[in-house]
Amino acid sequence: MIGLDTRPAVDGDQPAVLALLQASLGWVPDEAYERFFAWKHRESPFGPSPAWVAVDGDRIVGFRTFMRWEFTRGGEVVRAVRAVDTATHPDYQGRGIFSSLTRHALDELAADGVAFVFNTPNDKSRPGYLKLGWRLVGRLPVAARPRSLPALVRVARARTAADKWSAETDAGVPAPEALGDREAVARWLKAIDASTDAHAGADVLRTHRTPEYLAWRYGFGPLRYRALTVGDGEGLVVFRVRRRGEAREAAVCEELLPDDERLRAEARRAVVKATGADHAVLIGPARPSRGLLPVPGHGPTLVWRAVTDDESDGENVEAAVPGLDAWGLTLGDVELF
Repeated sequence: MIGLDTRPAVDGDQPAVLALLQASLGWVPDEAYERFFAWKHRESPFGPSPAWVAVDGDRIVGFRTFMRWEFTRGGEVVRAVRAVDTATHPDYQGRGIFSSLTRHALDELAADGVAFVFNTPNDKSRPGYLKLGWRLVGRLPVAARPRSLPALVRVARARTAADKWSAETDAGVPAPEALGDREAVARWLKAIDASTDAHAGADVLRTHRTPEYLAWRYGFGPLRYRALTVGDGEGLVVFRVRRRGEAREAAVCEELLPDDERLRAEARRAVVKATGADHAVLIGPARPSRGLLPVPGHGPTLVWRAVTDDESDGENVEAAVPGLDAWGLTLGDVELF
């Protein structure tokens, strides 16, 4: 990165950073994207995202940020970050800005006590991460519950990516309204924790879900998250509707339910019926007996890099990589970011 300087990003950089994201990633220079950026990087209960810029004189030509994230594992909270929103101005590509900013950031994140970095890069950006020491975890499984046989045909033909922004629906209630009762949410989370412990799932990496986290995660208005109560107030399912080619898709983002397949199957049926979607989709294994069919090749690819959470022996690095069975991710954990 000859002739360029690296420094931490400051609040006053945001207009230039948004312009850079527009030039590099195709972000639309409107209020929705500005609010989206602030929601992701300034309002998270895990803390504001640390970020760095590469500058040529007074001009910002590179941007690198990591969203703070927290997991629970074995009863402990694990501090992590996720690699998102990297941009290099087209005039400066090929000068090592991505690599330089990433290495600089990793050094500072290690000093901050961050355990690891994770993300779900696309096919274009994944090789760059692997070159910098990221390790491949694997493709997260995706399962779908079709509404009918004709709907299943539309799902099979929908080979395009889902729309970023949600479609209109009046199914259920707005998620912020449903999640506004913090006491009820806390009860559901406590029941989920007890169910997880009973099923020996406590050592799996799961997002540290609190009433505050859920209110933030599903509180961004333009994404139109909705919620349905399941059973006799036994829990809640959070979803949004989006287009995927010709298909109308209900993305099941969060199931605030005990580890009970009966309840979960009831929740997915309810979402499909209420939204009129062709199918519901979620992260998780297919269970044909419960109406969940596999969607081969559609899951995001998860990668990981140790920062301070490195249990390898210095030689067998792959042994330290948490395999797919070590993660308990939901669609809400990985979509959008």
